[in-house]
Amino acid sequence: MPRNTVKPLAALCVLALPLSACSGTSAASDENVVTVYSADGLKGENGDGWYDQVFKDFEKETGIRVEYVEGGSGEMVQRTVREKRNPQADVLVTLPPFIQQADTKGLLQKYAPKGADRVSGADKAANGTWTAVVNNYFGFVHNTKELKQAPTTWEDLLDEKYENKLQYSTPGVAGDGTAVLIKAMHDFAGEKPAMEYLKKLQANNVGPSASTGKLAPKVDKGELLVANGDVQMNYAQSRSMPNLGIWFPAREGGRPTTFALPYAAGLLTDAPHTENGKQLLDYLLSQKAQRQVSKIGGGFAARQDVGATDANAIALAKLMDGVEVFEPDWDDIEENLTSYIDAWKEATGS
Repeated sequence: MPRNTVKPLAALCVLALPLSACSGTSAASDENVVTVYSADGLKGENGDGWYDQVFKDFEKETGIRVEYVEGGSGEMVQRTVREKRNPQADVLVTLPPFIQQADTKGLLQKYAPKGADRVSGADKAANGTWTAVVNNYFGFVHNTKELKQAPTTWEDLLDEKYENKLQYSTPGVAGDGTAVLIKAMHDFAGEKPAMEYLKKLQANNVGPSASTGKLAPKVDKGELLVANGDVQMNYAQSRSMPNLGIWFPAREGGRPTTFALPYAAGLLTDAPHTENGKQLLDYLLSQKAQRQVSKIGGGFAARQDVGATDANAIALAKLMDGVEVFEPDWDDIEENLTSYIDAWKEATGS
């Protein structure tokens, strides 16, 4: 949930090739490095995101260099699966249900970072293989300049004015795209009615998108009027995109709804730098890093003992006021994800 195509930092070689093929010392052989595969959204467009700050601080405090590879949640899990016999990364950060999928596939080893005891039980694995590092919620964005009347319901999006002006990222590839299915199945009370709605919505949909992160700039410019996203990413983007408005669709006559979509992190099985991975996970859950989640990243701290009072935290709380938060059955979704994606493909002709 990918939101961006793979974007390694300049320090990495082209990662379509094994890291061992890089010239000089590879990340896998370098003892003073930790490699992170992550869903996008936490790294800033201009080097001003949460990752940018915490990686910089971590490197300064530990001397361990962070190598970063970014993509969609599904893409990052698939990449890790391909590398299972020769792991190249140490830490995986991805959104549900893909973190559960990674666990089921045996990609994660048990490790409870320092501070994990301060994270809600719903935001970490019962078996100790992953924990949320940034809390987040699914949402949509609309263009506040072009739309005289903002949409409030799913039914609004069927209006012909949204034809070729609406787009959502691809379920099964992008975490936020998968979240569209999850929310629709909840709001429409079942798989069948949700797919019937999404079939109708397809008349206005521009088409598939592997990247959720690339949709918000199109909405800001007016190329799109509506797109899916998530609160943390879109709130952070809104600092440089003044025409973005975050909203949560409701059923006609009902309340707006959303669900938690945390960035969850785990230590990869047979990671080449297990101890460095543990240190990074500890740091991501440290009080210092968690206090920066809202102030810098525009998200919600995963630790319950970190009470943010900065301007962003206040604005985010106001944004969530009146929105009903439901809890998906992640076990069911992880188990039946393939069939849900197949049902979506059949309904939409994708």
